[in-house]
Parts: sequence; C-alpha cells; structure tokens
Amino acid sequence: MASRVNIIVGSHVWVEDSALAWIDGEVSRIDGQDVHVKTTNGKTVVANISKVFPKDTESPPGGVDDMTKLSYLHEPGVLQNLATRYELNEIYTYTGNILIAINPFQRLPHLYDTHMMQQYKGAALGELSPHVFAIADVSYRAMINEGKSNSILVSGESGAGKTETTKMLMRYLAYLGGRSGVEGRTVEQQVLESNPVLEAFGNAKTVRNNNSSRFGKFVEIQFDKSGRISGAAIRTYLLERSRVCQISDPERNYHCFYLLCAASPEDREKYKLGNPGSYHYLNQSKCYELDGVSDAEEYLATRRAMDIVGISEQEQEAIFRVVAAILHLGNIEFAKGKEIDSSVIKDENSRFHLNTTAELLKCDPKSLEDALIKRVMVTPEEVITRTLDPEAALGSRDALAKTIYSRLFDWIVDKINISIGQDPNSKTIIGVLDIYGFESFKHNSFEQFCINFTNEKLQQHFNQHVFKMEQEEYEKEKINWSYIEFVDNQDVLDLIEKKPGGIIALLDEACMFPKSTHETFAQKLYQTFAKNKRFIKPKLSRTNFTISHYAGEVTYLADLFLDKNKDYVVAEHQDLLMASKCPFVAGLFPPNLEESSKSSKFSSIGSRFKLQLQSLMETLSSTEPHYIRCVKPNNVLKPAIFENVNIMQQLRCGGVLEAIRISCAGYPTRRTFDEFLLRFGVLAPEVLGGNSEEKVACQMILDKMGLKGYQLGKTKVFLRAGQMAELDARRAEVLGNAARTIQRQIHTHIARKEFISLRRAAIQLQSCWRAIAACRLYEQLRREAAALYIQKTFRCYIAWKSYLTLLDSAIILQMGMRAMSARNEFRFKKQTKAAIRIQAHVRLHRDYSYYRSLQKAAIVTQCGWRQRVAKKELRKLKMAARETGALKEAKDKLEKKVEELTWRLQFEKRLRSELEETKAQEIAKLQEALHSMQIQVEEANARVIKEQEAARKAIEEVPPVVKETPVMVQDTAKIDALTAEVESLKALLLPEKQAAGEARKACADAEARNMDLTQKLEEAEGKVHQLQESVQRLEERLSNTESENQVLRQQALTMSPTGKSISARPRTTIFQRTPENGNVLNGGTKHVHDTTLAVASPKDPESEEKPQKSLNEKQQENHDMLIKCISQDLGFSGGKPIAACVIYKCLLHWRSFEVERTTVFDRIIQTIASAIEVPDNNDVLAYWLCNTSTLLMLLQHTLKASGAASLTPQRRRSSSASLFGRMSQGLRGSPQSAVSLLNGRMLGRLDNLRQVEAKYPALLFKQQLTAFLEKIYGMIRDNLKKEISPLLGLCIQAPRTSRASLVKGRSQANAGAQQALIAHWQSIVKSLNNYLKIMKANYVSYKIYSSFYKSKINVQLFNSLLLRRECCSFSNGEYVKAGLAELEQWCCYATEEYVGSAWDELKHIRQAVGFLVIHQKPKKTLKEITNELCPVLSIQQLYRISTMYWDDKYGTHSVSSDVISNMRVMMTEDSSNAVSSSFLLDDDSSIPFSVDDLSKSMPQIDVADVEPPSLIRENSGFVFLHQRSE
Repeated sequence: MASRVNIIVGSHVWVEDSALAWIDGEVSRIDGQDVHVKTTNGKTVVANISKVFPKDTESPPGGVDDMTKLSYLHEPGVLQNLATRYELNEIYTYTGNILIAINPFQRLPHLYDTHMMQQYKGAALGELSPHVFAIADVSYRAMINEGKSNSILVSGESGAGKTETTKMLMRYLAYLGGRSGVEGRTVEQQVLESNPVLEAFGNAKTVRNNNSSRFGKFVEIQFDKSGRISGAAIRTYLLERSRVCQISDPERNYHCFYLLCAASPEDREKYKLGNPGSYHYLNQSKCYELDGVSDAEEYLATRRAMDIVGISEQEQEAIFRVVAAILHLGNIEFAKGKEIDSSVIKDENSRFHLNTTAELLKCDPKSLEDALIKRVMVTPEEVITRTLDPEAALGSRDALAKTIYSRLFDWIVDKINISIGQDPNSKTIIGVLDIYGFESFKHNSFEQFCINFTNEKLQQHFNQHVFKMEQEEYEKEKINWSYIEFVDNQDVLDLIEKKPGGIIALLDEACMFPKSTHETFAQKLYQTFAKNKRFIKPKLSRTNFTISHYAGEVTYLADLFLDKNKDYVVAEHQDLLMASKCPFVAGLFPPNLEESSKSSKFSSIGSRFKLQLQSLMETLSSTEPHYIRCVKPNNVLKPAIFENVNIMQQLRCGGVLEAIRISCAGYPTRRTFDEFLLRFGVLAPEVLGGNSEEKVACQMILDKMGLKGYQLGKTKVFLRAGQMAELDARRAEVLGNAARTIQRQIHTHIARKEFISLRRAAIQLQSCWRAIAACRLYEQLRREAAALYIQKTFRCYIAWKSYLTLLDSAIILQMGMRAMSARNEFRFKKQTKAAIRIQAHVRLHRDYSYYRSLQKAAIVTQCGWRQRVAKKELRKLKMAARETGALKEAKDKLEKKVEELTWRLQFEKRLRSELEETKAQEIAKLQEALHSMQIQVEEANARVIKEQEAARKAIEEVPPVVKETPVMVQDTAKIDALTAEVESLKALLLPEKQAAGEARKACADAEARNMDLTQKLEEAEGKVHQLQESVQRLEERLSNTESENQVLRQQALTMSPTGKSISARPRTTIFQRTPENGNVLNGGTKHVHDTTLAVASPKDPESEEKPQKSLNEKQQENHDMLIKCISQDLGFSGGKPIAACVIYKCLLHWRSFEVERTTVFDRIIQTIASAIEVPDNNDVLAYWLCNTSTLLMLLQHTLKASGAASLTPQRRRSSSASLFGRMSQGLRGSPQSAVSLLNGRMLGRLDNLRQVEAKYPALLFKQQLTAFLEKIYGMIRDNLKKEISPLLGLCIQAPRTSRASLVKGRSQANAGAQQALIAHWQSIVKSLNNYLKIMKANYVSYKIYSSFYKSKINVQLFNSLLLRRECCSFSNGEYVKAGLAELEQWCCYATEEYVGSAWDELKHIRQAVGFLVIHQKPKKTLKEITNELCPVLSIQQLYRISTMYWDDKYGTHSVSSDVISNMRVMMTEDSSNAVSSSFLLDDDSSIPFSVDDLSKSMPQIDVADVEPPSLIRENSGFVFLHQRSE
C-alpha cells in the first residue's frame, strides 16, 4: 500500500505506536527501507517503509460517513475517521453496506425519536447520514420488494451496545409494520421484556465484561403478506453448558445462582441455601459480587420480568427450586467404596446435599444416589449393574447438572416464545442476531475455542457477503474483476471441524478413550497439524496450542478440553427425573422412545456445538444478510473517551479490517469522474482546457501519470492500492512548483511596488516645491484683486443705502392705507357673522322644542300600543292553551262529518249506478220501437211505390178516347184511397216520431243528470280530501300546542319570583318616513300587527277549499330553498362570501341558534361535506375555506353558551318566546315588519352584533364548522405538499454541474448551468403564485395562507440540510441562498397582506444557509454565532451544521475547535432535556392557528350589505334579506 514512489521526505504519514496504535507525523529522512518520521508528539520514530502509511491531509475535518470514500483505505485511516466522527457525536459510520456503531455511553434521544424514523422511512441507503434505522429500512424494503427473508447480524463485545442496537432495530421494524401485541404491548416490547430473564439465566461475568452473553440469540420478527408484524420468536444457540460446572478466576457462573443466594431469608430458607462461597459450582472463582450491582435487587427485578413474560408464580418456584438443586448437586462428593472401582457418598455433608437435591427435585434420594454412582448395562444374556469410581461419579454428577440447566434454559426460551406469539403462516422474516464476539484472553480454554470457532464461521459468511457486494459494484460499473482473489478462512475452519482429522474430531476421539489425557490429546494435535500454517506449537509448552484466526493468533490451554467436552447422556438420569413428583421437573425430561437401553451414551459438547452452529448458518444463508458492528470505545464506560488500541482490536475481531483487506485486494479507492478531475485536474491542465468527455479526461490524466492496473467504470475511477498515494505525490509536486512560481511572482510584485512608491515620493516632493512658488505669486495677485474689490463694494454700499431709505418710506405709506381698508372690511364681516349666529340659535331652539314634543308623543304612543298588543297576545296564548279540548271536539265533529259524507258518497254512487241501468233499459226499448216504426214506414213506402207503378202501367194500357172517363174515375178513387192510407200512415208515424223525440230528450236529460252526479261525486271526493288534510293539520297543531304547553310549563319554572314574566315579545315595528310606506303625520306611528294563526273551522267553506299550510311545512320549504341556494357557487359581494352571509342571516332570523332541536344545521354540514368531495379541486376548496372561516367568525362573535351569568332579564324573556311566536315572526308577519326588525335589531355591523344564547345544536354546529375548516385547510395543504415536495427535494442540493461548466472561459455553459440551478426554485414560486391567485380570488384570510410556509417549506429544507452532509457545503449554501432570494422576491410581489410574516417563518433555513456562506468561520466566537449570526438556531442545530460543514469551493474550514468544545459542553448540560436534544424541526401537521386568531385577523363584515342571490330574491319567505343597514 505504500512504496518509495509515494513516501518521500516531507510526506505526512501514519506509523505504529504502542500507546495510540497509530500516530501521524512527517517524514524527515529515508534510509533504504527505514523511514525516519517526526511524530506530532515531538518524537522521532524509525519504521520499515512497509509499515508506514500515507495520510490524507485533505480529508474533511468532520470525516466521511462512508469509509469507502477515504482516499487511503487502511487501518490508521479508518481509525482516524472513526475518532473524528466520534468526537462530533457521529456514532454511526458506513463501510460500504456495513454499519459501524460506536457506543456513545450517553443519551442521544434526538437520534431515535419518531421524527427521525419518518426521515429514514423509504430513504435509500447512503442518502441520509448513517443510522441503524437505515439498515433496518433497507432490510424491510428488500423483504417487501423481493419477498425474501432478511437478517441483521449485530456483533461486538459485551458493552459495545449490541442490546441497545437490537432494541432500536426492533423499534423501527415495529414502526414500519407495527401491530399491537396482547395486553396492549407490541411485539418489540414483549421481546425486550424477555431480556432480563434471558440475561439472568444466560449471562455471566467474564474477564472483559460483567454481563457477557454466554449464548447466541436470534430474534425472528415475522411478517405477513402485507408487511405487518404477525409474530416473533427467539432462537438461542450455543449455550455455554460447561460454565455450570467449571469456571475460572475471576469469572462467575450464571447470574441466576448468585441472585438466588441473595434472595430474601424466607426464599433461602425454603431452598436451604447459604453463602455463594459454600457451593462448589460457585467457589471455583473468588468473585461473588459485581461492582455497583445488587444481586438482591436484580433477583426482584428478574422475578418481575418473569411475571411480565407470563411465567406463573408456581412455575417460578419450580424454576428456582431447580436452580437451587443444581447448587446442592454440585456439593455432592464421592469416596472410594469397599469394592474395586466403586464409590460411595463421601460424608454426611454430601449426604445432606444429596437429600436436599432429591427434595428440591421431588425424587427418591436412593434413586438419585444410584443414578450418580451406578450404571446398568444391558446384554443379550443379562442385565449387569456396575458401580463407578469417584472420578467417574463426579463426571456423572456434572453431566446431570449441565443437562438439567440446559433443559431449564430451553424451557424458559420456549415459554417466552409462547408468550410473544408466533405466526406459523408467515413466509418472510427479519432476523436479528445478537451473539458473542471474538474472544482472546490471557488464558483461553474450551469455551473460547467454541466461541472463536463460531466467529470464524460468521466471518466466512461475512467475507462472502462483502466479496459479493464488491462483485456487484464492479458489475454495476462494468469493469473486469475476474482476477481478484477472494480472502477466505476455509483453512481455519477445516483445521477445526473437518472430519476425520479436525481438532473437534480428535477431541471426541480422545474423550471416548478412557486412558486419554490432555497431554496425549495435545501430542496428537502436534503430530496431526505439524505442517498446517494455521496451527502453531508454542515453545516451552507441552499442552498449549495456538490457532491463527482471522482476528489474530490465540493460544489455548488444552488442560481442561477433555473434561469440558464430555457430556454423557445417561439413561439413569432420564429415568430418575421422569419419575419426579414435580410436574415441572418431569416436563423438562419428556420420555425419549429412541433411548430404550439402559447404557450410557457419550455425547460430545463440541459435536453438538458444531451441529447447532450449522443450523444457525443454514438459517443465515437462507436470508439476505446485513451487518452492524458495535464497538466499545473504552473500558471505563464513559462518554468522549476513544481508546485507539482497544478499538483497533475490536475492529479486527469484528471483521471490519478483514473487509478492508478484501476491498484492498480489488480497488480500494473509488472516485467519481468529476471528483477525480476536481482533485487531479492540475496534473494535466491541457485536458481541462479541451472539450473531451469526463471519462476520456480521466483516462488521459492516468495515462500521463503512467499508472497501470486501474479501471474506468461507467461513473467512477477505480484505483489499485497505492495509486492514490502516488497521484497525491505527483499532485503535491505540481502544487509545490506552482507555489514556488507564485512566490516568485509575489517577490517581483513586492519589489516593483517598492520602486513605484519611491518614484511617487520623488514626484510628490517636486510638486510640493512648485506649489509653494505658485502660492506666493498667487498671494500677491490676490491682494491686488482684493483692493479693487473693496473699493467697488464701498461705492455700491453708499448707493444701495440711499435707495433703501427711499424704498422704506414708500412701503410705510402703502402699508397704512391697506391696513385701514382691511379693518373696515373685517368690522363688516364680524357684524354679519354675529347676526347669522343669533338667527341659527333661534331656529335651533324652535326646531329642537318641536322635535322633543314629537319624540315624547311617539314614545308614549309606542308604550301604550305595545302594552295593548302584549296583553292581547297573552290572552290569545292562554286561550290557545285552553282550546286543546275544543280542538279535540272539533276533530271529533270533523270525523263524524267525514263519516256522514262517506256514507252519502256511497249512497250517491248506488243511485248513480241504478240510474245508469234504468237509462240503459229505456234507451234499449226506445231504440227497438224506433226500429220497428222505421221498418213499417219503409214497407208503406214500398207499397206506395208499387201502387204508383201499377197505376202508371194501367194508364198506359187504357185506350185514349172510348174509355177515358171511367178509368179516370176509377184511378182517382184508387189514388184517393192510397192518399188516405198514406195520411193514416203519416198520422201513425207522427206519434212514433214524438215518442222517439221524447226518448231522445229523456236520454239527454239522463246524461245531464249523470254528469251532474259525476261532478257532485268529484266535489265530494275533493271535500273529503280537504277534510282529511284539515284533520291532519289539526293533529299537527294539537301536537305543537302540547309541545308549546310543555315549553310554557318549563319556562314557568324559571320565571322570576313575581311570576309576571311575559311569554312573548310583541312584534310591533315603528316605520320611518319613507316613500314606500307613506308619511306619518304629527308624530303618529304606523303599527303592523302579527296576525294570529287561527284553526280552520270545518263549517267554513273557504277553509275547506284553501287550507292554510302548517308552519312546519313552510319552515321545511325555506330550509330546502336555502340548501338549494348554497349548493350553488354564489361567489362574493364586495369581498364577502355570499353563502356564509346568507346562511348566517337566515339562521339568525329563524332563531335557529336558540332552539333545542332542528335539522337545518345537519343539512348545511352535509351540503359542505358533499361540496368538498373533490380533494384535487383547489378552487372549490378555497371557496368553502373562505365561507367556513367567515361563518365561523360570525358565530364566534354572536354565540355564547347558555346559562351565562351575564344574561339580563330582558334577554331571558326574549329567549322564552314560544315556538309559534318565533315561527310567526318570520312567516306570518308582514314583510315590512320582518325587514325592519332584522335591520333594527339583528343585522348590524359585526361589532354591534347582539350576543345570542346558543343551545346545544348551535354549539355542535360551531364545532362541526371548526372541524370542516381544519379538514379543508389540511386538504389544500396536502395538495400544496404534493406539488412542491419533489421540488423541495431537488432544491436543497445543487445539481452536479458538468466538468465543462467548471473550465475557465465557458461563460455560456456557466449561464446555462445557473439557469438550470434556479429552475426548480422558479417552479416552486410558480406553484406558490398559482395558490396565491386561488386564495386571492376566494378572499381567503392571509392568516391561513401564510401558515403554509412554516408547515412545509422551512421544515423540509432545514431538516434535509441537517440530515445530508453533502448539502452542508459552501457551494450548496450559495445555491440555496440564491433560491431563497427568488422566494423573497416573490414574497415582496405577493405583498404583506397575503404573505404576512411568511418570510420570517423561513428564519431557520435562512440563518443556516447564511452560516454556510460566511467566510472566516474559524474567527467567529460562539457568542457571535449564537447572538448575531444564528440567534434562532439551537446549540444542537449549530453543532450539527458546524461538524458537517465542508467547503468544496475555497477549501476553508468550519468553526474553531474551541467553539466545537463549548458547544459540546452546552449540549452535555442540556442532555437531560429530551426535547432540546433534537436538532430537527418538527413537521407539525396540526392547524397552526386557532379560531380566535382567525377571528382577530379577519376584517369586520357588514352582513346586511350583502345582496341576496337571485334564487331566493323573489321568495316571500326571504324578504328579510333585502333590507340593508343604514
């Protein structure tokens, strides 16, 4: 990574240091491979050049958030970057996709509040500052989008913050897919509540940590198809079972043993426990207590935690009985028996512990003793029972203790999982692995061997993931990576787990041979792995061996490997505990059908460990991994302490440095093209001067430098290790030459400046001497000129003085004459004015006396008339109250008359039907007679025709002369006979015709009578219908009268003690003199009375034909007309919303605010709700926003809650008016009366509005209006957010300009770039202008509109600035400032009337941007910054900006380190206040104004001047809307 090419004299480098791990310095001399470095602490260090690393002197002062961005990716660079960020309280740092979290050992609540979760929700990795929420969000998004399970591996040594990090991960996952758990507790809370229980039974004190987890924990958070949390499960791995029986000094056994020994005396007496030092399993170490920890309090806390996770009191008793039994079991000792290879209980103390163990486990003591010292062997021939020697019996005892404890721990985990609840149908999970890290102590035994084996497995998984990420990066950039070697640790894993020649296999083999010892096992290892490069045999040791792990070499003591690896599965133990009378103990050992034999079966802990580890790796391999490496900065657990050596060791153990080595094997340095050109463009100025593309320009620079092995991707330059340092060395050389050139030019400039100053001094001296000579000459000439001037002036003075004397005389004469004339004129005007004034006073007195007499007469007349009308109205109401019975009688009479008319109608129907039948019969008879007569007439006519024909023939046949006379006589006789017959027939026909005419007349008469009957029937039906309507109205009137009586009774209870309350106010109005209503002479008054509502009498025909409409129907018609009217867009009148004013005037006139029950309020609310069902139509929303706000303001000034103490007796009498009286005022009274009343008493100006005692419906209506105002405001605000949020996201960071725009002389490109930079801001201004036009067109209050700034623009810009380091740069500050200038211009254009203090609401982002662009920040003191530059910003916000600032334009630095230190001190003092710790602004979605504020900000409205809409203008029920205020 370093070479002689880039390490030269004067280079800044890093060298190793025993105390600080790495220390920086400057190279003073190079001797071959030795480099002499003068460090910053003044020492001179000599080191090999291979162990010297270059230092990046141009790294940002606040570090980088992703260590892949480091110019030099090596150990000292990583350590320095972490230290720099930790000093600034930046505890999270990326290394690619790996998150490094350094425990701050202090509360940082602002990093984990809900607002921070909102910021990271959906954000891409690397878009915002590093955070544990970002890892959780990426994991969740990958699971949702790809449908694959994910896992998050949290590693680190104890105290590094793994548990707290796990809590934050689960909190964020619960925030994304939150689901409430049972009893109101979330899944995350339930998992965290199980921690104290698991820590009590699974944690112990080790050399490095007082609360070290001795098991691995994998929390599965299960999700359903929609991404909601559906369950969770805790999986535990690799519990350190051997710790139950064997511990080393100064470690401790599991906490639960010490907690039980510190329990209350009653509990200890119950379990027969004493001092921890009296138990073999605890006294192997002399450490019994932990500093600062009370075991007694922890015991109570554990019991409480067990209650929370659902472990019952009986189960808790059983658990601690088992724990106590294990302690007693460890004190059982054995001695040799009488027989060979036999053993017996050693003494009475051991017998006591044996009996106590049996008692606690509720098993037979003899059976327990046999299970410990006897074994049963089953052969085909017989069953053999043999005894164990004392050593084997101790092994059997320890095996039983480990088995019981392991089963107990598994039961607790299962119980916790049952309490949390799992989802068997879940297809995707996010797992969080919390497992112990790499361990390397002074004395390492079998436990460290297993733990480090686990970490080797996880490291291999980690290496594969890192290499995969590298491959993806290379493939994304389309570069060749096939030759890059993968750093793998498979050889170490083969050394440990390979069969049959691995260490675990050899250990199992040694354990199965009875005569094997740790020495023979060590020798077997030496022989087998003599040539393995990962296995090292230490010198001067016969049992130790060393393994070269990925994190370094670890030496293990093989002395106890065999004992700790043995784990006998004894059938006698199984049978003993299955037979326990305690259901809990028996449940820990369910019957195993496979193990039916009575022989002991050997089980290796190492083999079981390997199987569990394999299961864990299979689970992790099936998920997409994410890594979080937790680091403990110091061992004293205090903030602001960064121990370099300790952290370097943790980075090695955590695999971070291994990941860096993987990166260094490829291309550790990556720079985008523009960043590369910005830094190394000075190496080839001719390239920048051309028009070549960025990629080609980078290629030309690298070729010019002669570098090999680099790669150019699509967007980045990939450099091999050491090439960055070489380029920096070349760049330093070029910059050095440039500096010398500049110095040379400066020296020339200084010399020339001195010469020019000398020459200028000489010229100035000469000019001074010449000036003195000229001055002398000038003085002489000036004296001569002065003498001439004095003479001339004196002559002028004499002449002027004589002229003035003459002038004064003339003026005095003129003045006297003018004064005399003016006095005469003034005297005349004064006399005239006095006369006029006297006349005026006389006329005034005369007219005033006449007016007073008129006024007095009017008042007397009004009082008399009002008294009369009031008495009359009172009598009417009392009579109405008494007429209830009369109404019922009238109703009964009407019902009887209806019955009579119904009977008469039916009778008329019968008569009509009979008449129709008779008429039909008579018509039929007449028709038949007529028909027969017609037939007879036809026959007679036929005979006459035949006779005439016969006569004609006979005449023709008679001779003309001889027989003429007789024939004629004979024919004449025949004719006479026929004529007579015809006449007789005619006589017969005439009566028939008369009869037919009479029949026709009778038919016509019958039809006329039928028509009369039909008409009468219809009239009867109409009368019946009218009577039914009258009956219905009477019923309604009766119900209204009953309700009115009830109201009167209620009001009678609230009357004054005198009982003389007037029940109704007389509706009398005095008219002024107007052409419309006529003149009132002699002070008389014109009275208009309210007509009383009379009940229609059933005897009155007019009442039957024209029934009067009921009051409810008329009221409903008016309501319908109002709703129909306001459903339309009525617009505005003089800036006042017509709809709101009409609604208010109608409600006030109808006195709807004072009734107990009405539907008009609900109908108005429904109309508004249906009108705003168009969330994207801002015009409609703004229209109703103005109407609702105006109506609400009017109600605010008018309504007051009922029962107010300030209510006057007069107001009480007015409010007690009857329902009929209130209705009749608006519906029955004359229009002129209603108008005058409305004008005179109700609809004055806003400041003159009378207070109305509002009932519950009115108050509810006001609350609903307030809710709709907030809803409409929120809808418009959301529309504005949708429109400008994407633009704000683009406006907070200046877009990257192309390299061409950075080249000198490209003014056109710069102009185009500037135009592109402000395009987004112009789009925002355009959107705001459109909204402003809509608001102005709808007369929305500025108080509402200006609040949009505070709620969105200021918050989003400011929070984005603080969350993204790339935004806190000098050039970006200039960009945002230019955009804010555009916004300021628009505010000036919009005027203060509508924008208000909107510009002031942007003070946070304005001051933050102003701080970014000021020069000489290091010279500014904290007082200047907080009081002058940024008085609005908090210390947390200033600290955030100061630490994230970087100057990409001029290379200046942020504020001084003293200011940073002072800020940190102030934040530490305020750390107790959680609210003040947050540096982000809260995006409050609530309404930023109250009804009172809105009411004060809106101008006063004269509702009487609003012209009513045309729809109701001609309606008689709305005449009161026409009157205007005078």
